Amino acid sequence: MADIFNHFPIKAPAQKVFDAVSTPASLDAWWTLTSTGEATEGAVYQLGFGPGYDWRAVVTRCVPGKEFEWGMTAADEDWLGTSIGFAFVEADGVTQVKFHHTGWPKTNDHFRISCYCWPMYLRLLRRHIELGEVVPYADRLDV
Repeated sequence: MADIFNHFPIKAPAQKVFDAVSTPASLDAWWTLTSTGEATEGAVYQLGFGPGYDWRAVVTRCVPGKEFEWGMTAADEDWLGTSIGFAFVEADGVTQVKFHHTGWPKTNDHFRISCYCWPMYLRLLRRHIELGEVVPYADRLDV
């Protein structure tokens, strides 16, 4: 199995960061094209990335302001069974974000592409929270 980890600061309260990774409107501002779901353990999220990429995930961990994680249940084969999650620690108005995408079956090209893409998306998350920036979906990996 292979895993992706990224740790980085965001200048915002932990609850604001939690909301940005767990509410559909915020997810659509930095990661998904369309999404639905509710920040509750066991809830199902629809994660839309365009035609043919309508994925689903189940919330496996949800502690408001502290942790949020999905288990992927419908996605590309390499993402099935993986976990995508966030942990937050706030101090002095800055939240340290600990991101993970764990459980990859192998380190193939899709894994390597995701190792590149996740930091790009996480940068958009930070900019969305700190600056209110929303990059059009089609341009997100070009910014």
